Amino acid sequence: MQQKTLSKKVEISGIGLHSGCESKLLFKPAPINTGIVFVRTDLKEHNRFPALYSNVVDTRNCTCLGNTDKQIVSTIEHIMATLAVLGIDNVEIEVNNPEVPIMDGSAKVFYDILKKVPLVEQSAVKKFLKIKKQVAFKDDKGNYVILKPAETFKIHFTIDFPSAIVGHQEFVGDIIEKNFATQIAPSRTFCEKYQVDYLQSIGLIKGGSLDNAVVLDGETILNDGGFRVQNECVNHKTLDCIGDMLTSGYYIIGEVEAFHSGHFHNNEVLKKLFENTENYEITED
Repeated sequence: MQQKTLSKKVEISGIGLHSGCESKLLFKPAPINTGIVFVRTDLKEHNRFPALYSNVVDTRNCTCLGNTDKQIVSTIEHIMATLAVLGIDNVEIEVNNPEVPIMDGSAKVFYDILKKVPLVEQSAVKKFLKIKKQVAFKDDKGNYVILKPAETFKIHFTIDFPSAIVGHQEFVGDIIEKNFATQIAPSRTFCEKYQVDYLQSIGLIKGGSLDNAVVLDGETILNDGGFRVQNECVNHKTLDCIGDMLTSGYYIIGEVEAFHSGHFHNNEVLKKLFENTENYEITED
């Protein structure tokens, strides 16, 4: 299986969640072994951010890349998940500010647009990260993520919320494009109204609205039409997990088992994975 890149440039624009400013992305074909690299066009130097777990500097509410100049590119996970499922190995993504656009809070727009772009096979062979030994990270609240050996890339994600409107939800399945397109990509980020009120009170999520998140108020969904897909909340957590796993730098062959975990847990388990070369194998098939 060969590495792939885009056959042409693609532009996508939207609003940054926290800044409320317009954010422009330009997806560009890239040479073999480039990987996925975000490029801040508003910076004159030190403006390249390889999308790797070792460059993640903040995991509060999103996955945020940073560099030694304390510059950042935030909220990359929905783009990363889309690239993973479409099998795009090498791409440079130019962005004109520190925030990629939130779009509708899901990966649907990214998937719908990039899906239409033909891919180009490149001369280098695609490499995979095969999980050889189980690796786990668990926090002091009992939330955890586990990487296990498997023959495909699959995720078993569980959430359990006290509110009946969310409650107990599970996603179990192989991460293939069909599942992604119908169940995962359309699933929006979700939050409680009190969280929105607080974040706005301290000057954040200036671009946040019911157009880019599912907002819950007790047992009520404030969005017209309610949830977009069944089990939308756990499906969105699965979406984030797919994107975060690609910061390993490879497409994973293994199972992710997760309970109430988030970006922090995903980043920590990748750190633990790469601590010991006996945990994994880099393979071409």
